[in-house]
Amino acid sequence: MRILMLSKACLVGAYQTKLEAIGRYEDVDLTVIVPPIWQDATAPILLERAHTNGYRLLVDPIRFNGNFHFFYFPTLKKRLAEGQPDIVHIDEEPYNFATWLAMRQAKKAGAKTLFFSWQNINRTYPPPFRQMEQQVLAEIEYGLMGNREATAVWEAKGYKGRQAIIPQFGVDENLYTPPPRRDSGRTFIIGCANRRLVPEKGIDLLLRAAAALPGMWKIHIAGEGGERPLLEALACELGIADRVQFNGAIPSSAIPAYLQQLDVLVLPSRTLPNWKEQFGRVLIEAMACERVVVGSDSGEIPHVIGDAGLIFPEDDVDALHAHLLHLMQSEEMRHDLGKKGRQRVLAKYTQKQIAAQTVDVYRELMKSN
Repeated sequence: MRILMLSKACLVGAYQTKLEAIGRYEDVDLTVIVPPIWQDATAPILLERAHTNGYRLLVDPIRFNGNFHFFYFPTLKKRLAEGQPDIVHIDEEPYNFATWLAMRQAKKAGAKTLFFSWQNINRTYPPPFRQMEQQVLAEIEYGLMGNREATAVWEAKGYKGRQAIIPQFGVDENLYTPPPRRDSGRTFIIGCANRRLVPEKGIDLLLRAAAALPGMWKIHIAGEGGERPLLEALACELGIADRVQFNGAIPSSAIPAYLQQLDVLVLPSRTLPNWKEQFGRVLIEAMACERVVVGSDSGEIPHVIGDAGLIFPEDDVDALHAHLLHLMQSEEMRHDLGKKGRQRVLAKYTQKQIAAQTVDVYRELMKSN
């Protein structure tokens, strides 16, 4: 079966291991189209050609680059004629123009279609996006949902088609591995790794929760964004500026090493009226490295962590402080939760497993009328 995937997310090199895993199936002929760059509001995301074996990675321009709702691939019609795919995997939300246009063009070319969604808040969009969304929901053959709440959102909006809950990406367990055992007397390192430093990620909460911790500890913060100056000022106000290290944006290829040097990874997300945590991919990356994870109860976080980490109520500084203190004081607890985390990833969240589930969807589509 010939699969054509459209995905700006696959600009990221680490995500391409899923594409290699899909491409290894003998009955799959995979072509993936990505743009050369995505003009993200925080910082441009450039194409990383890191894992490109077993499938074709094509780079095509997009119009309205950086505009999540309006962008599209102007060369798609030509690519459809050249490749004649059986299935077009549209790695985008149903309300985007790119999804609506790709679905229409794919159907004219005789291909079946599916979309991917992280959307866990039921939002109403203005025309024409509302009408495009409804047409996609009525005509597309399959929906891939990245979390449990996305299923409820799209069913409430009228989607009656086939669907499966499959995260967009897993982790490559051969890249994300445990570090060598380290000196137990060294500085305790708390990490927080996000691409964007924004209020909803709750990093200010982490600073406040850590400020009263005893002993030797440091916080490493990865990512960039408008919140950074405010976080730097807060660290100074709390008297911990010398304990907080801002690492800036980190390439995906360097994330495993970044996580391996941590003792604990914290994702203190807070729900806002227009956002709640959709998955928290850094959690499974850290878990694969046997790093202990601590997360708030925002959105999908508790379902991702399960019993392999610690959960605290959103915005509860005292509860987060208590978790961090217990972890600092118990190497055994850190060891046991770290082991549990990696086992959970191996059981549920590897790229191979995500690829296998995705290929099963392709096969199901091919058997349907």
